[in-house]
Amino acid sequence: MMLRAVSSASTVAPMQRLYFLGRRAIVLLAVSLVGGAVTVGLRAAAADHVAVFVVASITLAGLAGLVGEATDQLGSRLGPATTGVLQSALGNLPELFISLFALRAGLVVLVQTSLIGSILGNSLLVLGLAFVAGGMRHGRMTFDAGPVRTIAISLVLAVAALVIPTVATSPGGPDAGHATEISVFVSLVLLVVFAASIPYSLGGGPGASMPEAAVEEGRRWPMRAAVVVLALAGVGAAFVSDWFVEALRPAMATLGLSEAFVGLVVVAIAGNAVENVAGVQAALRGRIDLGISLIQNSSLQVAIALTPVLVIVSLFLAPAAMTLVLAPTLLVAVALAAVLGALVVFDGEATWLEGLMLVGLYLIIAASVWYGPPVAG
Repeated sequence: MMLRAVSSASTVAPMQRLYFLGRRAIVLLAVSLVGGAVTVGLRAAAADHVAVFVVASITLAGLAGLVGEATDQLGSRLGPATTGVLQSALGNLPELFISLFALRAGLVVLVQTSLIGSILGNSLLVLGLAFVAGGMRHGRMTFDAGPVRTIAISLVLAVAALVIPTVATSPGGPDAGHATEISVFVSLVLLVVFAASIPYSLGGGPGASMPEAAVEEGRRWPMRAAVVVLALAGVGAAFVSDWFVEALRPAMATLGLSEAFVGLVVVAIAGNAVENVAGVQAALRGRIDLGISLIQNSSLQVAIALTPVLVIVSLFLAPAAMTLVLAPTLLVAVALAAVLGALVVFDGEATWLEGLMLVGLYLIIAASVWYGPPVAG
């Protein structure tokens, strides 16, 4: 009996040491560890690529959540302004790794569409779901439109910069035949704007930082724990992203999916899954201002930081350079998403019906790329 008690205590003790992380972080940690182990096992057993792809997607969502949790914990100690900077730098880490490995594999179209898909997913699908969820529970929701409006206008300007290369390089355009050159120039300009936004945010400029999020149940991690979790989750995301991309092309071929659909919908949602859930949860708790800021700031980070970095990196990593020249459907869709995302927050009110309209537009755009040519294995 004594041996059984000792054995039980030795099993429970390691779990008790993790209680300070909070319930959500422990669940994300379990998903990441179990998912990573299963992915390794499936690869070692030469299992079906679709199974590897699905499990790796779930694992990436867990790792993305851990990165977000650790970033929030660091931000809770350093202040909301620094939190905004950390989220800009680290919030899209899993998506960055997926894109880097996909570029190396020559999946340039998938990377390009996944970046546009992130902006569309956040500005239409997730913002719409936040409005629907919050509106159904709390009715008409009101919020301080000032800070949210600043992010929305910045996103419209950033998307306008992404649209220019497509227009300028169209047949008869002034930059026809120079898609790579104009894309690199626009990317450099966007990176300068992003760099300038960092001291502005740290200085607490008007609308520079998002509303402060409450740490789950008042739990605060030790600084060392937050740094260790962030580092380990980042390293794990790098490995799992490599496995994810390795299984991606054969999985798409098996399922008969087009590269455009997988990039616009599947990869975009997988790379932002937990971050998206956080925005909807904030709306359910009545913090619609926080939810909108989280969602739209995520789109802004993709537009002014992640996309230009990948355009420049593709010059050295990919078989062919990734440009900012978009298909007409994507061009119209991303422009509409940015403008509508700004319009719905300008009045400082949100309703479930507005959210349903945004979700409906996202589904229409997703359906428009469903019938693209399937990828060959």
